[in-house]
Amino acid sequence: MNELLRGYLPILIFLVIAGGMAAFIVVLSLVAAKQKPDSEKLSPYECGFEPFADARSRFDVRFYLVAILFIIFDLEVAFLFPWAVSLAHIGLFGFFSMIVFLAVLTIGFIYEWRKGALEWE
Repeated sequence: MNELLRGYLPILIFLVIAGGMAAFIVVLSLVAAKQKPDSEKLSPYECGFEPFADARSRFDVRFYLVAILFIIFDLEVAFLFPWAVSLAHIGLFGFFSMIVFLAVLTIGFIYEWRKGALEWE
């Protein structure tokens, strides 16, 4: 058991050094930086205008459509490269499973297109 714990000693040393450096940097920033915030800096919004509506209001469906579009293209790229590299090893089952995956992504893309998420206003 003692040999097993010695294997974790470098990890423990790394965590102690990382925690010490993080604490040192936080303390150093508190000591070295000016701690005189003004009213603008303490305000909840630093974007230049006061809030004009409730933050819990409903979003337009186009925001969700853009998110779906990002997921469609991001997943496609993230899965196509490893699939193409290992295609010789996975055989016909891997090929047809990727065809099904691309069909599902194509259905999502057609949905986005019909909803008008690809049109600029």
